[in-house]
Amino acid sequence: MSSQHPIYLSRWLLSSLGTRMFVEGEDRIPQRDSVLVVSNHRSFMDAPALMAALDRPLRFACHHYMGEVPVMREIVTGMGCFPLDIPERRNQSFLRQGTELLSDREAVGVFPEGTPPMVTPTHPAELGKFHRGFAHLALQFACQQPRNALAVLPVALVSLQESNFRSIPVRLLSFFDPNEPMFDRSGLHPVVVYHHLVVAVGRPYWITQRDRQRYRGSEARRVVSTLAKTCRTEIEQLLTKHRDEDALSAL
Repeated sequence: MSSQHPIYLSRWLLSSLGTRMFVEGEDRIPQRDSVLVVSNHRSFMDAPALMAALDRPLRFACHHYMGEVPVMREIVTGMGCFPLDIPERRNQSFLRQGTELLSDREAVGVFPEGTPPMVTPTHPAELGKFHRGFAHLALQFACQQPRNALAVLPVALVSLQESNFRSIPVRLLSFFDPNEPMFDRSGLHPVVVYHHLVVAVGRPYWITQRDRQRYRGSEARRVVSTLAKTCRTEIEQLLTKHRDEDALSAL
């Protein structure tokens, strides 16, 4: 499979759905170094939108069930995503696969909010709790590969116009992943389709030698928290900025 295939597939999907997409902050995208992209997450369109916007294949970590469901499995594989393991082995699987990909200088994508915003309807400007696994991945990789520069790139997906639908029962997904507690609920799985989307690229966080030293020492928890909080704050500010601007333009 061509390395450009996920980008072509992403652009085709956006075009087929009639999505108007604008990219802001393209000059902030690292071009040569290893990159870990983190973004907010509400739609099946998020990964394709990020790949099309950054014009670069991204190896996204995705939920375990996506690698189990027929048809969806082929789609996520074609997009270059890597499904995670069952919950008991999820963290180890994520760190191992993510480190291997970054070592090969591939760009890795992570949605730190995880599953909740995909199965529970959310407001376009709402941002959930960030899991810190991506921060551990960045710092572990940086410690293992001290000669390789690594940028953690926060990106905000700002939906200015969208449609919301209901699809299959959420509980049906437990057939493919019975270990996922989020699927033990009533209701239909929400589907968000973007019509007008701004992809706002934030300021990259470059892992420094001091970050490596702190992560190896007694300040590991603090440096992980700082990295996670910095990325979440950057995305939150970009979401707020663009939603406010859109509200003003509508007056």
